[in-house]
Amino acid sequence: MDNEQPNNPLHGVKLMDILEYLTQKYTWEELANQVNINCFKSNPSVKSSLIFLRKTPWAREKVERLYLHSIRD
Repeated sequence: MDNEQPNNPLHGVKLMDILEYLTQKYTWEELANQVNINCFKSNPSVKSSLIFLRKTPWAREKVERLYLHSIRD
C-alpha cells in the first residue's frame, strides 16, 4: 500500500514547521488578526501555540489554511 498523498499539500509538514514559518513571516499581532485564537493574543509563544493547536482541531485547521495561503503568495 502506497502511503504517499500527492493531493495533500500538508502531507509531511509538521505543525512545528508551520508555526515557525508563520512566525517568521508575520508578527504575533498579525497572526492574531488573521486567526482569531487566544494563543496568538495572550502571551504568545510557539510552545503554547503547539499545545493548544494539537488539542483544538478547528483552530489547527484555520492555521493550516493560513499557511497554505501564505506559501502560495
